[in-house]
Amino acid sequence: MYDLAIIGGGINGVGIARDAAGRGLSVLLVERDDLAAHTSSASTKLVHGGLRYLEQYEFALVRKALKEREVLLHNAPHIIWPMRFVLPVDEGMRPAWFLRLGLFLYDHLGSRSILPGTKSLDLLKDARGTPLQKRLKKGFAYSDCWVDDARLVSLTARDAKERGADIRTQTECIGIERSADHWTLQLNGSDGGVTEQAKVLVNAAGPWVDPVTALYDSSNPAKLRLIKGSHIVIARKFEGDHSYIFQNKDGRIVFAIPYEGTHTLIGTTDQPWSYEEGPAKISDSEIDYLCAVASEYFAQPVTRGDVQWTYSGVRPLFDDHSQSASTVTRDYVFDYNEDGGAPVLSVFGGKITTYRVLARQAMKTLKSALHVETDDWTKDAPLPGGDFPVDGFDALVARYMQRWAFIDKDVMVRLVRAYGTDTAQILAGATDQAALGQYFGAGLYEAELRWLIEHEFAKSAEDVLWRRSKLGLHMSEGEQASLADWFTSQGRNRDLKTKTVKAKASGTVS
Repeated sequence: MYDLAIIGGGINGVGIARDAAGRGLSVLLVERDDLAAHTSSASTKLVHGGLRYLEQYEFALVRKALKEREVLLHNAPHIIWPMRFVLPVDEGMRPAWFLRLGLFLYDHLGSRSILPGTKSLDLLKDARGTPLQKRLKKGFAYSDCWVDDARLVSLTARDAKERGADIRTQTECIGIERSADHWTLQLNGSDGGVTEQAKVLVNAAGPWVDPVTALYDSSNPAKLRLIKGSHIVIARKFEGDHSYIFQNKDGRIVFAIPYEGTHTLIGTTDQPWSYEEGPAKISDSEIDYLCAVASEYFAQPVTRGDVQWTYSGVRPLFDDHSQSASTVTRDYVFDYNEDGGAPVLSVFGGKITTYRVLARQAMKTLKSALHVETDDWTKDAPLPGGDFPVDGFDALVARYMQRWAFIDKDVMVRLVRAYGTDTAQILAGATDQAALGQYFGAGLYEAELRWLIEHEFAKSAEDVLWRRSKLGLHMSEGEQASLADWFTSQGRNRDLKTKTVKAKASGTVS
C-alpha cells in the first residue's frame, strides 16, 4: 500500500509527487496519457507574476508568483532563463502613468535580486521599437522568465522517480473505491488491469478533476471553470531575445515571444470549453483574434497565411462565478475532505510558476494524514541537469564543445538548454557522431532518444517531438515518419523480448 496516490501527470501532480517522495513517502502517480499531454504543455511558456492580475486585485497571487521566479530560475537554469518584455504605450488603452504604477508594484511586490527592474523606452530610438508601428512612441521594458513548460514537468517527474516515486504514464484510473482508512484504485495500462491501494488520494487531474471525483462521489457538484487558451506560431517576426506584450481593446493582453530560434509565439486566448467539444483545438475565430491583435502593433501585419503551427490547452480554473473568462481567478484552490473515509485532496487551478509552492502547501494540508514535516526542502533542490550557476550556461556549452568538438554548436546549445549538465551523460563515451547512433534530423540522434525513453518516460515520437522537445517544428514530414517507425520497431523488439522471456520461463524455448 502506498502512502499517497496521485491522479494526473501535469505540473501540479508531478510537483506534489516530487515533494512527497523527497519526504520519504511512498508515492504512486498515474497519468492516462503522457506527462504534460494537455494543459501543462499548452501554456505561454512563462515563469511570471502575472502583470494583468494586478488589475483584478490578485495581489497575493502576484506576490507569490513573483517570489517564485528566481527560486525556479536557480533550480532549473537550463530550461528557465530571464527575458525582457516590451510593453508599448498605446493611445486609447491603459495610460502611461497607470502602466508605470503597475510595473512599480510588479518590481517591488516580490523579491528580486537577479532580474532587472522596469525601464522607460523611447520606441522611436530604441531598436526594440523598429518592428512596431510608428504611432507607438513610448513603452516600458520589464523582466520575467521563459520556461520550457513540458520539460519542467518531465524533469520534475524524473526527480520524483529518482526519489522513489512510482510514475506510470499511459495508465488510466477507471475506478476508485473509498474505505475508512485507504483508497483502492482500478488502473488500466499497457500491460492490462491492476489494482493498487493508498492511504491518501490526490486528485490533480487538471481539466478532469470533476470526472475523477465522480468515480467515487457522483453527488459532488462540479467545481471547475474550463477555459481554452490557444496560441499561434509564425516565422520569426523580429530580431532580439526580448518579447512584446500587447494590450487589446477587450482589456486582455497578448504576448509575442521568440520561439525555438526561428519562430515567434503569439498568444493567448480565453474561450469557454466543455468536454463535449473533444480535444482542445484552436478555432478560426481565435486565429483571427491573435492575428488582429498582433497586426495592431507590428508594422508588418500577421495573417492567417503566416501561421505555421498552433496549439491549445484547457485551463482547469476554480469556478468563482466570475462573469468573464478573463477574470476567473488563476490562483489554486484546494478541496480537502476526510469526512467520508480516507483523506482526499482535490486541486483546482494553479499556474506553472507556483507549482512548487502548491506542492508544499499540499504537504501542509496532508501533514496530519501522512505524518510528515513540511520544511521547504525543494527551494534549494535543483532539478535534474540544473546544478550549475544561473549565469553559467555559456560556460557549460563551451566546456562541452571542447570535450565533444564533433558536435555542431547549435546542436550542443539545444542539448544543454534541454538537459543541462545531464548532457554529459547523454554524450558519455561518444568519440564521433557515429557513436551517437541513428540520426533522425534536426540534431536528434539515437543516444538522446535512448535517454528520453530510459529517464524521461517518452514512449512515442509525439512525446519526443512535441513535449520533450519542439523538434517537430524543425523536422520534415519524412524525418518525423522515420522517428515514428523507429518507435514502432522498438515496440516490436520489446514485445518479442518479452515473449521470449515468458517462453523461457515456461520451458517452451531452450
